[in-house]
Amino acid sequence: MGFDENKEGGETSYEKENVRENQESGGNEGEKIARQHSDLDHQDHEEEDDDQGNKLQLGPQCTLKEQLEKDKDDESLRRWKEQLLGSVDFDNVGETLEPEVKITELSIISAGRPDIVLPIPEDGNPKGLWFTLKEGSRYNLKFSFNVSNNIVSGLKYTNTVWKTAIKVDSTKEMVGTFSPQPEVYTHVMPEETTPSGMFARGSYSARSKFLDDDNKCYLEINYTFDIRKEWAAT
Repeated sequence: MGFDENKEGGETSYEKENVRENQESGGNEGEKIARQHSDLDHQDHEEEDDDQGNKLQLGPQCTLKEQLEKDKDDESLRRWKEQLLGSVDFDNVGETLEPEVKITELSIISAGRPDIVLPIPEDGNPKGLWFTLKEGSRYNLKFSFNVSNNIVSGLKYTNTVWKTAIKVDSTKEMVGTFSPQPEVYTHVMPEETTPSGMFARGSYSARSKFLDDDNKCYLEINYTFDIRKEWAAT
């Protein structure tokens, strides 16, 4: 979750540092290692400042019920709102200003093998090793979620990965804007590839978050995972 050796925009910091490290140690070009020194707390604050700086100042919010009550005598506008909101239960829309998003399922999918279904603890901190990835493997993160009360705007997923207290990867993916509905939404993240080589194998720590445009966090997960030569036995 968070690695991709084929990200657009040139080499990742992981790749650049691996090349430098291999040159110093005389290692093979195919083997890469992340050695990007940074102050983790400072980086966390920078990420928060960036989010705050990019935050749009919107007008007053209103509940979904208030939105539906506006111009209710205009039949064409009412039908347009219903079409825009999709399968919202209009008889039971909430009067709550804040939307609610609940992540119901997380899984890692990789072609040719069973999905890895990840248990989501209540406190967001899985005990011990959460999962194991095979080096050089391609995979996607898939998650399902419910939206209730109001429209959630700009739902996004962020993930930061460290190895021995060194930040080696950071991902931010915009998921979208969703209206409340009884049915579960499902989203599949873009394919990523785990790094490979003796230096890439080992244990990692990571932090994943699901946030909206207002930086309201619906789920934060702090976890550890391994990259090994093979997948964990199922």
